[in-house]
Amino acid sequence: MRITEDVHGAAPAPRPAPRPATPRLRIDARDDRVVATLDRPEVRNAIDQAMVDELHALCAELEERPRTLILAGAGGVFAAGADIAQLRERTGDDARRGINATVFDRVRHLPMPVVAAVDGFALGGGAELAYAADIRLGTPRVRFGNPEPGLGIIAAAGASWRLPEIVGHARASELLLTARVIDADEALAWGLVSSLHDPDELLAAAHAIVDRIAANSARATILTKRALLAPRAQHPAIDGELQAELFDSADKRARMTAFLERKKT
Repeated sequence: MRITEDVHGAAPAPRPAPRPATPRLRIDARDDRVVATLDRPEVRNAIDQAMVDELHALCAELEERPRTLILAGAGGVFAAGADIAQLRERTGDDARRGINATVFDRVRHLPMPVVAAVDGFALGGGAELAYAADIRLGTPRVRFGNPEPGLGIIAAAGASWRLPEIVGHARASELLLTARVIDADEALAWGLVSSLHDPDELLAAAHAIVDRIAANSARATILTKRALLAPRAQHPAIDGELQAELFDSADKRARMTAFLERKKT
């Protein structure tokens, strides 16, 4: 399925490149979720400008009609990084535009949760896209790393601030300064992934998590994510404001009434 058949809306920045003949994302859009598969297996799903543009378009759709997003990769790889051929030619001005950082931040701030189903390599920009998810699942063959210093650059699309939030400052410092790659067991022990699954069962496990999310109030889920992303200085005031909206909602009353009536039976 072509992404142009499933998503619409143009990204505000950067300016889209000419659309390739073959879409970079394979989209499976459903009523309560969207599965987006990075689909460049011949280059281990390297993230190029066309894929960035398609991610922006997908985000525009999910901002307009919020649904949970599952991110996956084709061919037993999540994403082996940014497209080095394009990256080599980028300039300081391109760095200041934050081409990958901007779209990954947009993924991070989607209204509904993002689940990354990570198989095989998640390196460089691929790792940073996974870090932008709310929940990450892996397989025994998953490998995470940020080899950017070995290429003469830094991991500038989220790793320097998101990875410390996930695994702690000391562990993030070790990974980013040594550029080493960690395996599935270490990723699980560090909390970089919440669970491991056989490759053939990974997507089903991601759908099971989305099923649990879908059973809850969509608005309560959106506001829970908003609270989780709010700076510490905004708490507890923001929690009270978000809760106030929900306390006055018909959905809260209906769900609590149903709960109380079930207890009576």
